[in-house]
Amino acid sequence: MLRLLLLLLSTWTGSAMVRVPLRRVPSIRAQLRTQGLLEEFLKDHRPDMFNRRYAQCFPPGTPSLRLRRSSEKIYNFMDAQYYGEISVGTPPQNFSVIFDTGSADLWVPSSYCVSQACALHRRFKAFESKTFHHDGRIFGIHYGSGHLLGVMGRDTVKIGEMTILNQQFGESVYEPDSAFVSAKFDGVLGLAYQSLAEIQGNPVFDNMLAQNIVDQPVFSFYLSRRTRTSTPEGELLLGGIDEAMYNRPINWLPVTAKGYWQIKMESVTVQGVSSFCPRGCHAIVDTGTSLIGGPTTEILRLQQLIGATPTNNGEFLIDCARLSSLPHVTFIMGGKEYTLTSEQYVRKEGFGSGDLCFSGFQSIDIISPEGPLWILGDVFLTEYYSIFDRGLDRIGLARAKHPTE
Repeated sequence: MLRLLLLLLSTWTGSAMVRVPLRRVPSIRAQLRTQGLLEEFLKDHRPDMFNRRYAQCFPPGTPSLRLRRSSEKIYNFMDAQYYGEISVGTPPQNFSVIFDTGSADLWVPSSYCVSQACALHRRFKAFESKTFHHDGRIFGIHYGSGHLLGVMGRDTVKIGEMTILNQQFGESVYEPDSAFVSAKFDGVLGLAYQSLAEIQGNPVFDNMLAQNIVDQPVFSFYLSRRTRTSTPEGELLLGGIDEAMYNRPINWLPVTAKGYWQIKMESVTVQGVSSFCPRGCHAIVDTGTSLIGGPTTEILRLQQLIGATPTNNGEFLIDCARLSSLPHVTFIMGGKEYTLTSEQYVRKEGFGSGDLCFSGFQSIDIISPEGPLWILGDVFLTEYYSIFDRGLDRIGLARAKHPTE
């Protein structure tokens, strides 16, 4: 009976939904490349480096300081391109955030932040909000370029016309400068499960469910292929599904671990022949990263099969003139094939008077109890409308509708 009720809730189209327009802008990586700073940044901020000077702000063993399980996230955010607006406080203070299914925390810069990155972004002024409650606890998220450090609080958060009361969130007081200085976003709003949170308390969507703000325990993403003034650059729909954005059918995949939005993947094939994880593996559906990630050994083989050449920056270049001859890459999940052509998995970026073509695959080693994880980021999600169902703990994928370009 409970499962039937959840199914009805998950499929019922109610009125309590909000559309959040998403903007597509140049990524941090693209901006650093244009400025000629990418190679220096990557050299100085390898994943194994640790910003000890600021780590001393919170000595080892501090009870309320827990480090993020993966130090790769900042490199994912370096490629993130889709951002939307929220507000915090009363009266509302506006912020641009990444709506990130690969994390569970909400944080924005604090007016007390001492970093250069904060000076270049909108900062939360707690003393101007009538509904702010100081928490007093501290938090830290370990990124590849150092720690993001901050304090916790509670306040009213608005997303579109929806109001979430007493939302736990973080005010960052120190951000790793070199990465976040170039970011177009102010903060991050995580949409993963609570077990992934570093900030204590309910994540935003959990509070939306607890406060009965949405009719359906569902949210969904549409991401455009490129910036166009005549079509949405992207859209997050909280509380429902937009049938105008995809072609049926929807393929539903059960969540295999309630942290990331993690699903089972049967295999990955190149032109239907070369197979990766032939005995099955797991993948996370992550709107907070642009690329498709996987274990280093397998991604390096994949780069060879698609003719990608490594650069000094750790990226892989592809000859733009060869795109039409490159193989298809197919992900098999739930018995369905999700195929990407070279035009879909290659990122073409203007550089000087011409274009550079980059592989849309990257090496990211994330170990889980189920083994190494693959990451299905925006390169994949641009082609497939994604539905995140908390009522039945499942993900729906359907071919996205894109206008003729």
